[in-house]
Amino acid sequence: MAENKTPSRGRAAGAAPSRRSVLAGLGAGAALAASPGFVRYSQAQSSAPIKIGFQVHRTGIGAAYGRWYDRTTSAAVKLINDAGGINGRPVEIVAEDDGTDPKRGSEVVEKFATQHECDVAYGTLFSHVVIGSAPRAGELKIPYFVVSEGHHVASGMLNRYTLQPGITDVKSQVIAMAPWVSENLGKKVTMIFPDFAFGHNHRDFFSEAIAAQGGEVIEKIAIPPTESSFFKYFPKIPRETEVLYHVMVGPGVLTFVKEMGEFYGSNRPQIFGFIDSLEAVAIDSPGLEFLDGTYFWEGMPRHAQADQTPYDKFYREAVGVDARGASVEDSKDVSTYAHMFGCWETLNIIKAGMETSGYRGPQDRPALIEAVEAMTEFPESQAHPQGAKIFNGKTHQVFGHQYISQVQGADLVKVHTTSMEAGLYEDEVDYTERPL
Repeated sequence: MAENKTPSRGRAAGAAPSRRSVLAGLGAGAALAASPGFVRYSQAQSSAPIKIGFQVHRTGIGAAYGRWYDRTTSAAVKLINDAGGINGRPVEIVAEDDGTDPKRGSEVVEKFATQHECDVAYGTLFSHVVIGSAPRAGELKIPYFVVSEGHHVASGMLNRYTLQPGITDVKSQVIAMAPWVSENLGKKVTMIFPDFAFGHNHRDFFSEAIAAQGGEVIEKIAIPPTESSFFKYFPKIPRETEVLYHVMVGPGVLTFVKEMGEFYGSNRPQIFGFIDSLEAVAIDSPGLEFLDGTYFWEGMPRHAQADQTPYDKFYREAVGVDARGASVEDSKDVSTYAHMFGCWETLNIIKAGMETSGYRGPQDRPALIEAVEAMTEFPESQAHPQGAKIFNGKTHQVFGHQYISQVQGADLVKVHTTSMEAGLYEDEVDYTERPL
C-alpha cells in the first residue's frame, strides 16, 4: 500500500462544515468590522462572554514563554473583541498558572471546566504539562487547544478533545530540516537536548531523519531542564562530531550557550541549534560572539527580514514587538518570537471554529471539535502571520513552513525556508473515529 503522507482534506458532504465556510470564518470578524453599519457587541444586546481558560506558565521553567504567551494572547483577544468578539459575544480570558508542572496543569484544566465554567481551555506549551493535563480535558469533555510542539497530539497518545492547530510539531520540524543540515553542515551529529518529552522527540525524530539522509547521530546527551551549569556535559561530545545539534529550554539557556562557547573557543564543529536555546535572550548578548556563523531553527524569524510580509509587520505592532523581536517599551525584554505566534493563530482558529459551528455554550463543544477537524488550509494572513498552513483533522496537527537562520554579526538572517510538504508524515491516528 502506498504511504499516505498527505493530511486529511475533509469529509463527506453534510458531515461537517465545508472548507469554504471554514476559511470564510477565519476572516469573518475583520470583514464584519469593516462593513457599513457594523455595531460592536458592547453597543448591541448584552450577552455573556465566551470564556477561554488560559493555562499559562507564569512560574517554573516555562515562565519566560508564559509571559510572552500572555502578552500575545492579550493582543489577539483585544483585536477579536474590537472586531465584535465571537458570535457577537466578548471573549474573556481566565488565566491560571500551572507552574510548568504536569500535576498542577491537570488541576488547572479541572478548574476551567468546573469552577470557572470556561468554554474551552487553551495555551499550554511544555510537553510534559500537556501530557499531564490532556487526559483530564478528555474526561471533562472540554476542548483543549495546546500551543506546544511535541508530537504527543499527532502520535495518538492523547484524545479527541486535544488539538494543536496553531503550531507545528517537532517531528514535522526536524524531518523538514534534516536534508538541509545533511547537505550543508555535515552527517556526523551529536545532539544535546532536555531530558523530558520535548527533548526526547528531538532525539528520536532527528535521529531517524538524519539517518534517512545517510547521516548518523553519534552521541545523544540528555540534560535535566533545570540544570544551571553545563561544563560537565561538553567533554562527552565526540571529537569526530561534524555538527553539534542543540536544543535547550528553561532559565539556564544563556548560561548553556555561553559555556558552550567557552568550551570550544574558535575550534568548533558546525553548530545547528533550535532557537529555544536562546528564546527571550538577545542574540548580541555579551559572551555569544562565538555563535557568529552558526545556524538556528526558528518557528518565525525573530528579526524582521528583508522580505518581511505585511502580516508579520501587523502582528509585531499589535503585540508590541520591534524589528529585533524585543518589546517596544524595553529593548532588553526579548520575546519568545519563534513560538508565541501559535497563541495568536490558535485563538483565531478557535474563533473560526466557534463561528462556523454556531457555538453558543458547552453543549456545542462537540460541534466545535468537528468544525475544527473539518478545516484543511489556513492562508497566510493577519490571522496567520507565521505563514500558510495545512491542517490534518484526523491527527489534530497543523503543518507549515520552517525557517533556518544564520547568525551574522548581531543579526539573525533567514537563509532557508522549507516547504510545507517537506514536513508531512504518515498519519498515526484518526481522532475523528473516537467518540465525542
